[in-house]
Amino acid sequence: MTYSVNCSILLTELPLLERPAAAKAAGFDAVEFWWPFAGSVPGDAELTRFERAVTDAGVQLTGLNFNAGDMPGGDRGLVSWAGRSAEFRDNIDVVAGIGGRLGCLSFNALYGNRQDGHAPEAQDELAVQNLAAAAAAVASIGGTVLLEPVSGAPRYPLLTADDARRVIARVAEETGAENIKLLADFYHLSVNGDDVAAVIDKHTQDFGHIQIADSPGRGAPGTGELPLDDWIARSRQLGYEGHIGLEYKEPSATAFDWALRQPAR
Repeated sequence: MTYSVNCSILLTELPLLERPAAAKAAGFDAVEFWWPFAGSVPGDAELTRFERAVTDAGVQLTGLNFNAGDMPGGDRGLVSWAGRSAEFRDNIDVVAGIGGRLGCLSFNALYGNRQDGHAPEAQDELAVQNLAAAAAAVASIGGTVLLEPVSGAPRYPLLTADDARRVIARVAEETGAENIKLLADFYHLSVNGDDVAAVIDKHTQDFGHIQIADSPGRGAPGTGELPLDDWIARSRQLGYEGHIGLEYKEPSATAFDWALRQPAR
């Protein structure tokens, strides 16, 4: 099984740039990150430090978020945020540059919350254009934009796999962008009431990436009630060949205890 450690939610007792090496020491060869910088366009020195932390650790960066705003403060993306569209556009080339230098090909574009004073239709139109721009930029390195349903954010409009798939289809129809895929986070889908097994059976071909956490609690696999092993196995059976992103909350000391009971990763 090929896992990727999300170093933005795991190993958080360590400074961010020490986490790729910690993931490697725990036995993993791949990592992913939410946007790891304070702004959309970090300086060259910041970029170099981040990229060296990944390469020096000897891990592969397999996923990276576009800037999603202040995540701890409740932001969930800039894609449909009218007042920050220019900031998102500026971020696109930075993300593609990191991907090109580190060989990362999957980029999560969080859609953004609904905003007071802005019609949902206008936000959705903006999102189409921004997603198309992101898709065009990462296509130059063979990359894919990911679109993710999210739980726990009341103003975030994409809750189910079908919500995200409708946006993806609209972008493709209106702009021709074909490199946008569903980020199937089994935790978020389950918490939001999706029939995850049915989503897998019907739409595995639409998955650009899978992430997991158990529920309730968003903890490590085995701490809750979700049949994660079964869902992963079925996705593999139906053709999913990518990494499984570990995006759960667990202290570093016990973060990967469950993996000791799994087949070689």
